[in-house]
Amino acid sequence: MSRIATHEILPLLLHRSSTRAMSGQPLSDSDLLRILEAARWAPSAANFQPWRFLYAQAGTPLFGQFLSFLDPFNAEWCVRAGALVVVVSKVTTPDGKPLPPHAFDAGAAWMAMALQASSMGLVSHAMGGIQTDKIRAELAIPEGFAIHCMVALGHKGDINDLAERNRPRETPNDRRPLVESIAAGSFPQAWTPTEA
Repeated sequence: MSRIATHEILPLLLHRSSTRAMSGQPLSDSDLLRILEAARWAPSAANFQPWRFLYAQAGTPLFGQFLSFLDPFNAEWCVRAGALVVVVSKVTTPDGKPLPPHAFDAGAAWMAMALQASSMGLVSHAMGGIQTDKIRAELAIPEGFAIHCMVALGHKGDINDLAERNRPRETPNDRRPLVESIAAGSFPQAWTPTEA
């Protein structure tokens, strides 16, 4: 499927997609650091930059440990990722006050990573199918930090290396019409699920 925007936007936004087919080639230090540098420049509330990234590159002893944090469905195809990155964020300000937009800011940093990877011809795919308790324990993530997702990064691979059930999912998906996501003023009743 070819994606078509209703209104003109940057092609980079339109053509980025979360594919799974990766080659298994490790991501170079240079490529990984460029992607993480992009995340560093994301906007955040009061410039607190609550995001933190823990990573493992393919071909290193850490990579197998990071693979073990994934649900089996994700681990099956992530075995060919070039690097895996755990995204966490600090839930308080430096003086200990709650920071409600910490997850929003971490999401902005993830999007910067995704766009940078796409601009380099690389694959990025964020996953919520992770074992957060295991990640927290094994990577010594203290309380006060939220664990959001794991991101697989890598070089594009052959779709035929994926399990057959995943191959149809490699087609870039569409989005609902813009008019179903925006409203001038109050929250539309049509957006509220009705009781069955």
